[in-house]
Amino acid sequence: MRYAICFTPPASDPLSLMAAHWLGRNVFSGEMLEPPAVRGLGIHEIAFHTAVPRRYGFHGLLKAPFHLCPELSESQLLRDLMRFSGTVLPFQIPRLEVARLGNFYSLLPSVPCERIQYLASAIVQEFDRFRAPLSEADIERSDPDGLSAAQFSNLHRWGNPYVMEEFRFHMPVTGPVNAIDMPRIEPALRMIFEPVLSEPVLVSNVALMIEEGTGGPFRVHSLHPMGKVSARKIA
Repeated sequence: MRYAICFTPPASDPLSLMAAHWLGRNVFSGEMLEPPAVRGLGIHEIAFHTAVPRRYGFHGLLKAPFHLCPELSESQLLRDLMRFSGTVLPFQIPRLEVARLGNFYSLLPSVPCERIQYLASAIVQEFDRFRAPLSEADIERSDPDGLSAAQFSNLHRWGNPYVMEEFRFHMPVTGPVNAIDMPRIEPALRMIFEPVLSEPVLVSNVALMIEEGTGGPFRVHSLHPMGKVSARKIA
């Protein structure tokens, strides 16, 4: 079993609902869903391109999946996450947009958002003590030979190459897409997601996600509201 700390909008948010249908699974309930009708894309083709992000559910990663340190418990993790969330004020990402990262597509901030960068870095540092050390197999799966010096250092210090200055917030909506399919996939993604991306995205909670068995799907275990109860307003 592994845990991850992420951002995802509430279950009833239009963006969450659209993403759940596109990916074919609700990250809160685990319910499997039919994809939306997309001209030029069949159901099986959508299922193929969403297979990787479907397992993880709709989310923006803040702290990568980790095994819990044997000396610490889930209840301690929950307690500290609740405490930490209360110290960080809610904020907005002004706009998300469909964009390509390498050979897969995600929803990314249209302009850099320093608040989400800060939140991710703070969470990586604050909760590193809960992370069990990486095994040699874990390190090899990270393809250390293909990492930059900074990424390699992050892997050994924080258990993930893409943290701190190497971090880029994104919410994946496809797995790898080959160049031949990109001209069809990208317009479809824009058609599906742009209607629910017209408003700023409120970041007002931190989600603890849990892996259901080894290699199983992730689901939202709990949402932890940000800011003090008496002052939960947009900063």
